[in-house]
Amino acid sequence: MDTVKRPDKRAERSRQTRAKIVTAAHELFVEHGYGATSLQDVADRAGVAVQTIYFVFRNKRTLLKELVDTAIAGDDEPVATVDRPWFRAACAAETAPDQLRRHVQGTRQILDRFASIARVVETAATMDPEIAAMWPNEEDPRFTVHSAAARALVTKPGARPGLSAEMAADLLYGLLSPGLYLTFVRDRGWSPATWESWAHDTLRRQLCDDLDEADLAPGPRDAG
Repeated sequence: MDTVKRPDKRAERSRQTRAKIVTAAHELFVEHGYGATSLQDVADRAGVAVQTIYFVFRNKRTLLKELVDTAIAGDDEPVATVDRPWFRAACAAETAPDQLRRHVQGTRQILDRFASIARVVETAATMDPEIAAMWPNEEDPRFTVHSAAARALVTKPGARPGLSAEMAADLLYGLLSPGLYLTFVRDRGWSPATWESWAHDTLRRQLCDDLDEADLAPGPRDAG
């Protein structure tokens, strides 16, 4: 008997439709703003019936939340950033410079997807209090992530002597912000790679001591 589980074609079509709607909404919200974009506009861009959007998302607020969550995560899996493999691997790095390098790289990948929609959310929340209420945490989720990274970083070889987790969290939160990313990448025309290199170098001077990463990494003399 064939026990191989066959792909669920209906579920895959549903996933693809959902992704098309989210992509269309992202494009239109950035181009025209949340308030100026109707669900009919999104449906036309996605190539689906507007009733499909109502069936899948119920309303525009829910669609915006799905868009934000997907942009941050990179997929539609309900896994928090601090539980993502890239974040865990960064926090597991043996030295502060190595963790910082991994953290900046992972954050840049999030900002590539999320930064453009961040300002849309801020503007929409000022017009519609129910949008702000969709993220009820008292602490900014971005700060939660950077705080967790900071607590790990300050305990490792290569961390700047006397650096507190609170100061490290503030520096990560401020320099790796969507607003600053957009200032350089969108407004000043930097490539994302150039921004990542600048952010890493700037933070390394603030968070790490003067040792070279090669001096901190285990070498042949440490083997055995």
